[in-house]
Amino acid sequence: MRVDVALPSENFSSEAVYLDGMKGYPDPKCKPTIRENLAVFELSLTNIYDCGVTRVINQITGKKVFYHRIIVETGPDTGKEIVSVKCITTGPSYNVTHGIVKRDVLPAGFQEPEDLEITTSITENAPEPSLGIAIRQGDKLVSGDLNVSPGAHLQMEIFLDNRSAPIYGLGVNYMLVTDTKYQEETIIFNGCSVDPYLFENFNTVDGDLLAAKFRAFKFPESTYVQFRGTVNVCVDRCKGVICSNGQTAFGRRKREISAAPADPNKVYEVTMTTFIKVNYDENADQNTVSEIDQKIRQLKLTNQKLARNSRAGNVFESIHNVPARTADVEQLEATSLPADNESAKVEETIVFREVITRQEEQEDASFESASGSSRRTGWQLGALLAALCTIALEIVRH
Repeated sequence: MRVDVALPSENFSSEAVYLDGMKGYPDPKCKPTIRENLAVFELSLTNIYDCGVTRVINQITGKKVFYHRIIVETGPDTGKEIVSVKCITTGPSYNVTHGIVKRDVLPAGFQEPEDLEITTSITENAPEPSLGIAIRQGDKLVSGDLNVSPGAHLQMEIFLDNRSAPIYGLGVNYMLVTDTKYQEETIIFNGCSVDPYLFENFNTVDGDLLAAKFRAFKFPESTYVQFRGTVNVCVDRCKGVICSNGQTAFGRRKREISAAPADPNKVYEVTMTTFIKVNYDENADQNTVSEIDQKIRQLKLTNQKLARNSRAGNVFESIHNVPARTADVEQLEATSLPADNESAKVEETIVFREVITRQEEQEDASFESASGSSRRTGWQLGALLAALCTIALEIVRH
């Protein structure tokens, strides 16, 4: 998606034109190219996460809408200018059928007039939802150019625009956090929080605005943290469920690994992202920083367990079907985990040892069964030969 933004002058600074929430973001793909009095953005619609493009998919028609906002800082006196950009792609045609509800039998003697007079005709179209996402620290809005310290108490808000709010409701189904380079961890899985200490469940009062409290954290390789979420947009309100910690969240149950029935009110699926900049502060509480680092390591371990549980098929059956590669798989699992996750190594090793032990027990049982059968056959043959010899001796004597 190419966007040309007219600038007030030819010598306008490129630092004053940026994508919403991404001021100072270092990725050159997200920065404009200045050509005379134009700022040109080239935004990918395939890798929408690169520069935080929001994608809206109509679940009925297949229509896709991509949108973003561009901020132009015109000056200290005039403030900022916000430019909304949108790209629409049409999906395949669908034949949408409507169910007919059979009504009750009409009362006896009911008659309707032969000529009906239609006095009014009302036609309305529901608006296409537009979602926003914001992160706050108290009353202050946190953007990509502001630093927050690890462990800081933040709140993420996802909300509908004013036109869509009376018609639709929201529910967050999935969310992960990444450094945009090498590491990513799931924080919302099937609608529920993976670690409520780091990131709580999304809650709502009216269904139009979702809010979740969380603690700021970062990865070692980057100061920028990106949140990637999948949000359901439902008619009236999305269904909330009880998560494993007893709280009501707006998605599916945490313990459901297989796909659950879709929300019948869901009409749109929105993929959206936001960035924050987290940097260590020399005045930060070191105990809090250490606790956050420990929670990140636990989150990695939890994500490894989620990945194993969500794989198709049973782990034991998949290992049992390929016994010759058991040692290789055990070595791969052990080397792929961090050094401080000893419990994960032990858990994996127990699974593989159980397989090997059961196989050895089965082989021993089969061997013992075969040996016992051979011994019984030998005893029977010996007894038969002894009986024949006795009969032969009796015949010779007579």
